Amino acid sequence: MDEKKLIVFLDSGDTLVDESSEIRDEDGIVVSADLIPGAAEMVSTLHRLGYTLALVADGDAQSFKNVFNQHGLHDYFDALIISEQIKATKPSPRMFKAAIGALDLSDADFARTVMVGNNLSRDIKGANALGITSVFLSWTTRYPHKPADESESPVYTIAEPMQLVELVGRLNAELELV
Repeated sequence: MDEKKLIVFLDSGDTLVDESSEIRDEDGIVVSADLIPGAAEMVSTLHRLGYTLALVADGDAQSFKNVFNQHGLHDYFDALIISEQIKATKPSPRMFKAAIGALDLSDADFARTVMVGNNLSRDIKGANALGITSVFLSWTTRYPHKPADESESPVYTIAEPMQLVELVGRLNAELELV
């Protein structure tokens, strides 16, 4: 299998995990949750195709460990960047730079990275500020779908997780030509 040039950063809540299904313990840690339709297939497919995957998410590390282990996805990620551990939340550049660092890459690699998320003011704004290709997953109505300003405008919008597989394939093919 050829190593892919494109790097994929993924948010968690309402990008992979259905936030409305979260069951939390007395400390607010998510102990279980459902994935949104197509999320498991998308992650496993991208992993199988050889893409580098990093979770870039706001929340508690144990919550993500619980949910991704529950669904057998934890080991598909090459890096897990969690706001609790980074001491910053998106759109802070620290979150995205931590992911690049964890993958032993440099800021120059932002140009071959996509960030997929459901939150325009966090995922999309943070990605855009660093020159990362932003992909808005519009699956949920829990968050705004209209950018507050140009900094929140996504480069691409998809309605469901499996649409990402085709988009990533196309973007990677463009990189291969360079």
